[in-house]
Amino acid sequence: MNLARASNVRKEFYKAVWFYFKVVWPIFSILLLVIVAFGLIIAQLEGWGPFDGIYFAFVTGLTIGYGELVPKLGVSRVLAILLGFNGVLMTATFAAISVRAIEVTVTASRQKDVE
Repeated sequence: MNLARASNVRKEFYKAVWFYFKVVWPIFSILLLVIVAFGLIIAQLEGWGPFDGIYFAFVTGLTIGYGELVPKLGVSRVLAILLGFNGVLMTATFAAISVRAIEVTVTASRQKDVE
């Protein structure tokens, strides 16, 4: 595969990712808003600053879990569990977009090879 063709394949991949991301953007944006909202709620309950709450929400939602911020209250812990499920759903959505974009790119690449 030459460099020009590789560059074209990458461009097709990114175009497909952008197309499918626009399709699922309403769902993805709701998932992001839930993470931010839960982070702010947890911050309020735990007495943290808003940035700490949002940081905790993304670290928890993306299942990283550094452990520097730990909720103490039961309600906060339940919200943290829900954040984990929400984050897994968000990650799965992004992975599905990427897989579909790869499928479209491979199909388009094969069609160009035939021509």
